[in-house]
Amino acid sequence: MEIIKEQNVLNISPTILIEEISKLIRSLLNRKALGLDGILNKVLKVAALVIAKDLAEAASYYFASRIIPKSLKEFITMVLRKKGKKDYSLLGSYKLIAFKNTLVKILEKHVANIIFKAVEEYKLLF
Repeated sequence: MEIIKEQNVLNISPTILIEEISKLIRSLLNRKALGLDGILNKVLKVAALVIAKDLAEAASYYFASRIIPKSLKEFITMVLRKKGKKDYSLLGSYKLIAFKNTLVKILEKHVANIIFKAVEEYKLLF
């Protein structure tokens, strides 16, 4: 007996629209720590009207070429104590905070949105 497997291929465009970049920037929370690039989310939101087109072009290029600059891959992780824990010798008494490049946060949100839409469309979790 021959088993024929149907292959579903996600056809995902590497192009990110200016409207999508603008929406992702607006969704960033204001009261977050600086990333390695030193850009506050609040400042990025103000500048978004001016730089959204260039960001969309750059992000589209990175996705199309499958090349991500090294500077966008770098981050710092800090370990902080959780307040009110009785025993700080336990791992659960600490939390990790990752300081990422602000632009990476936008790209990650875009990829997460694509994955979420694919999960819904193909009913992967239902």
